[in-house]
Amino acid sequence: MLKGSIKWRLEFKPEKIQWDDVAQEAERGRLYKADYMDKQGRIVFVIRPGIQSASSSCAQIKYLIYCLENAIWNISSNQEEQMVWLIDFQGWSTACLSLKIVRDTAQILQAHYPERLGLAIFYNPPKVFESFWTMVKPFLEPKTYKKVIFVYPDNPRSRRMVMEEHLDMDKLESYFGGKNTVGFNYEAYAQKMKEDDKSMSDVFDSCCSSSPGFLSSEFHESV
Repeated sequence: MLKGSIKWRLEFKPEKIQWDDVAQEAERGRLYKADYMDKQGRIVFVIRPGIQSASSSCAQIKYLIYCLENAIWNISSNQEEQMVWLIDFQGWSTACLSLKIVRDTAQILQAHYPERLGLAIFYNPPKVFESFWTMVKPFLEPKTYKKVIFVYPDNPRSRRMVMEEHLDMDKLESYFGGKNTVGFNYEAYAQKMKEDDKSMSDVFDSCCSSSPGFLSSEFHESV
């Protein structure tokens, strides 16, 4: 797995993806990194598959990779390295189905970002999703799908035991039953991503100029 991941990074260069490359896919708030952590200090991603994307599957995957790289960049040395995925199924229907994107996402996460997923909360999935989930599970390793929890807002016990246990309800978006009615702010999010891009680029350029080929040599030494 390590050799394959190193080869993928050297060829795909995920660290080179910039905000301007993926900004269009981010506009509607279909996927974004929340501005709060869960109660264990883990980065939280909000995913809203019910919002249709006009982008190609490749563009959607590219944006996902950009978000993962950005999240990893922002993890401090004493912070929990795993992430929480909050998936809101409002508006989701079979028209949103894309087994290819699900398969590609699972492959990338499990092969190149192993153990990054700490918890996935499926919030209010419709009944029809159960059949889709049956098709998706074979693409996932058991240790991955065991981290998935289904939450139904019409079940107070389910909501209380999961959402309130893991998240600050004052900061959580209203579409997850929280008190935050502001939700996703594209302009503020774009500004933050551009600032992170600049910081990452400065560090990367500094390392490359002081130690040419440092990435390649380090990767090969670790194999």
